[in-house]
Amino acid sequence: MYTTHFGLHQAPFSITPNPAFFYSGNSRGEMLDALLYAVEHGEGIVKVTGEVGSGKTMLCRMLESELPEHIDAIYLVNPSLGPQEVLYAIAAELGLDPGGRRNDEVLRQLNGELIKRHGEGRQVVLLVEEAQAMPLDTLEEVRLLTNLETAQHKLLQIVLFGQPELDDHLRLPRMRQLSERITHSFFVPPLPPDQVADYLDFRLRAAGYRGAPLFSREAIKLINKVSQGIVRRVNILADKALMSAYADDSNLVREIHVRHAVRDCNFRRSQRISEGKRSIWVGAAASLAAIAAAGTALLSWLAPASP
Repeated sequence: MYTTHFGLHQAPFSITPNPAFFYSGNSRGEMLDALLYAVEHGEGIVKVTGEVGSGKTMLCRMLESELPEHIDAIYLVNPSLGPQEVLYAIAAELGLDPGGRRNDEVLRQLNGELIKRHGEGRQVVLLVEEAQAMPLDTLEEVRLLTNLETAQHKLLQIVLFGQPELDDHLRLPRMRQLSERITHSFFVPPLPPDQVADYLDFRLRAAGYRGAPLFSREAIKLINKVSQGIVRRVNILADKALMSAYADDSNLVREIHVRHAVRDCNFRRSQRISEGKRSIWVGAAASLAAIAAAGTALLSWLAPASP
């Protein structure tokens, strides 16, 4: 493929979250440090939100890889579980066998295991991805797990990773108790226009590239415009543009190669559809406002004059 052509050891823009390609710019490095501090010091529930493809999963993988030896990370890989199923899943992640037990029995089993690990000088952190997809009752069940504690320490730390819809759920009155348990909230922002070039260069260097800048200024500008700074989109566009440049036997990725990549991307199409729908709604709202104003004026003209 194009890796040999450009002198790369591996594909630089894979969307698989590989910690070797973690980009610490755009506050991501500081965010990782803050997450590590919050987990190490038992700071209640931590929440990380961001748009689809913004890099939340990469941040989650980095958090796990950077945790000290005495902290055990467990995953909740299926957020759509019901309240009872989520307890079984967490127990299984801890190596327990909850088969056939009632909820209260599984909870006691969990508590016993966490106390045992605490006595051995260990901490446990639960990492929940796609938390916005969790049923509200399941989120509440997860919140109840924060009640497992000693006199000085929480036995289970929880980090929720989710899309902005998670914030909508937490604003509901019935979720007030969970919302008040969240001690730190982070938002993973899109890349600003002036950092897209640095991000592309970082990924290329991490993949073994040692040459001059590989993407032209016009190519970078177009990638930024189409991706809107969303990391996954940047990766997809850059990967396809490299393939196009390779097919063109070019040693520089030009704007034309990015345009070929854009035509091959579904998210650009859906983005145009979304913008089109927004325009329709705005136009419809304006039309309705005009009709209402005209109707009011007509009724005022037809009304008899007051004596």
